[in-house]
Amino acid sequence: MIMLLCATTGLVFGQDQQKTRNQKKEEHKQKIRQLIKEEEEGALIFSKQSAFGIKLNTDGYGVFYEHGKYKDINHTGLWWLELGERKSQKEEKLTRGYNGFEIGNPFIFGKINNFYYFKAGIGQQRLIGGKGNKNGVAVTAIYGAGLSAGFLKPYYLSVQDETGNIVDVKYSAANDSTFRDKGNSIILGASGISKGFSDAKFVPGAHARVALRFDYGRYNELLSAVEVGLNAEYYSKNMQIMLDNEGKKFFFNAYVALAFGKRK
Repeated sequence: MIMLLCATTGLVFGQDQQKTRNQKKEEHKQKIRQLIKEEEEGALIFSKQSAFGIKLNTDGYGVFYEHGKYKDINHTGLWWLELGERKSQKEEKLTRGYNGFEIGNPFIFGKINNFYYFKAGIGQQRLIGGKGNKNGVAVTAIYGAGLSAGFLKPYYLSVQDETGNIVDVKYSAANDSTFRDKGNSIILGASGISKGFSDAKFVPGAHARVALRFDYGRYNELLSAVEVGLNAEYYSKNMQIMLDNEGKKFFFNAYVALAFGKRK
């Protein structure tokens, strides 16, 4: 009797397990069918995406890497890294010439620092409008924030000193007139781009970003997009680029970017 009861219980338990497995398989199939239907209707369906891009800001330029993880049909979690340079609108590039020939490197009058930045952030990408078909354009909103690392690298000029030797100098109170005098004949040009990195100062900060992305990639597996957005950054110290312009802590700019990548 006991053996019969155990056998019956085992049979019922096995049937329940088989039923659960079949139910899970059916739910999985339905989910796959729904994803296929959504993709055919133009939705962006993937598990993760990665992209590289170039960015032109109203005050500089940058390059970035972005990684996204699919959450649902409308939301994708993002993190990104960006490296670039901020410039002043007051920058004026000059060259020195002799008998119609340029001598030395072009230099920027009144510049005392190069301002480079590195940013790391997290955020979300929200689908606003699907492609409608595989050849359409998907529109998404991107928003997020993160940390910024600002680097002020002294801007060096190549000049001819009183003894006739060519030396590299950075701004100081002692050579203030050299950086202020546009026609100073001792200035030969800007020093090499690598000059000054050993003197660079690190300044911590934070940033926030909002944007619209227009993905025109022909297939969902490819990410090809134009992005337009706004960026805000705040640093713990004034970031001065030009001699006659006070440094500031807060930077706000608009940008346009091109992004290319893959989804899978």
